Amino acid sequence: MKHTSIQLVKSIAASASILSALIACSIPEQKNSNQRADNDNQIQAAWVVLGEQGQATARVITTAAVCPVLQQDGVKEKMHVRVQPGQEAQRLTASVVTQSKPSDFPVLTCELPLMQGAVAASVAGKNLPLPKPVALKILVLGDTGCRMKLASNAFQSCDDINHWAFSTVAKTAAGFAPDLVVHVGDYHYRENPCPANNAGCAGSSWGYGWDTWQADFFTPAAPLLAAAPWVMARGNHESCFRAGQGWWRFMDPRALQPGRDCNLVANDMQGDYSAPYAVPLGGGAQLIVFDSSKAPGKALAKHDPAYPIYLKQAKEADQLAQQANFSLFVEHHPILGFATEKNKLNRVEIKPGNAAMQSVLQALHPQRLFDPDVQILLAGHVHLFEAITFKTDHQAQFVVGNGGTLPDHYLPDVLPPDMTPFAKAKVAHFNTTYHGGFMTMERATAKSTDWVIKSWDKNGVLMTTCHVSKLKKECSD
Repeated sequence: MKHTSIQLVKSIAASASILSALIACSIPEQKNSNQRADNDNQIQAAWVVLGEQGQATARVITTAAVCPVLQQDGVKEKMHVRVQPGQEAQRLTASVVTQSKPSDFPVLTCELPLMQGAVAASVAGKNLPLPKPVALKILVLGDTGCRMKLASNAFQSCDDINHWAFSTVAKTAAGFAPDLVVHVGDYHYRENPCPANNAGCAGSSWGYGWDTWQADFFTPAAPLLAAAPWVMARGNHESCFRAGQGWWRFMDPRALQPGRDCNLVANDMQGDYSAPYAVPLGGGAQLIVFDSSKAPGKALAKHDPAYPIYLKQAKEADQLAQQANFSLFVEHHPILGFATEKNKLNRVEIKPGNAAMQSVLQALHPQRLFDPDVQILLAGHVHLFEAITFKTDHQAQFVVGNGGTLPDHYLPDVLPPDMTPFAKAKVAHFNTTYHGGFMTMERATAKSTDWVIKSWDKNGVLMTTCHVSKLKKECSD
């Protein structure tokens, strides 16, 4: 009887020990599970950006202390840190010192290349859009931020969708179910604080930190970021003198390198220029993405430090053009487009295409500016939509700078006789609008390079239709 009692006590003790061990093991597991859930809830933005030769990279911005796990085709992998949170010391910007402040980035930026041919990818339970082998429908937009700039006394009503159209543009555009989104630059416009007596932008974030990037781009762009992978060109508002720090933290598809982050003025020659790259579209077509963010408005002298840099990059773009039979050249400044400007008499003048880029490109192709296989130019910078074709052998130019920011002075519906954006080009068709919106480019089959190009207003109302191929470039209002 005594022996049986001892055995019973030992059995109870062993069971209690096992139970304690199980509880001890489950607590860390439950804690880790809760931690992962908390981390997932702290994700502020998640999207896919395409870079060199179409390499797709998943990007995440999070307030968590660690990067989340990315799952692709059932394989889980923790994302890599692109850049840690931090506040950068105040640097010289386009604004006066009293209208500037240090850029605060209290967020972690994470990234991970996607496997080629992956059919499914997700982060925090949210599916990410994956690139298609052939992009049949491309959506183009640009110049999307809400303008707050003291130097020109320009302050949009950022909380009023009737005065800042980007959120409406993004929602409408997402409904078009594009295969790819191309942004031609200028994501960030809230440079200076809203004046005290201006109710339209009262309380808006400003400066170049995360809060402004979030308000000006990531929050309104969310539906479109979830709809398709993006190709992100760089605008002059993302130069080091402006929002370059955020550009390198969040947007550029390439690896972030020390000194190439726009944090120190001494390194701006590294941070302000980057080599062109190609994004295959399938079916013999490709994008060539060119960084013209520092291009001035006047022709570059050969002794200008920017000239040899741009010339080298133009030669690299020529080499990239050999990879496909049909190339679309993407950069921020309209090379064969028009701009408007008020003169000293307060009269609006029409300005031709970007003289800096023309001065460089003419060194390689004096007449046509580009390799023969470059057929379409996509740009922004001018806060209007423009569709321009030519009687001469020049590319069709589309300016899609009407994504939401304050419109520029209107261009006339009919150009003055012999008006041209480039001395050797003769305009065949010109169409423009100041209405906020976007553009689509569609082709019928995977092997086709015949594009039907349409501009739409912010509500999805058709404005312009063009047909562009190597043999035909025609538009109708």
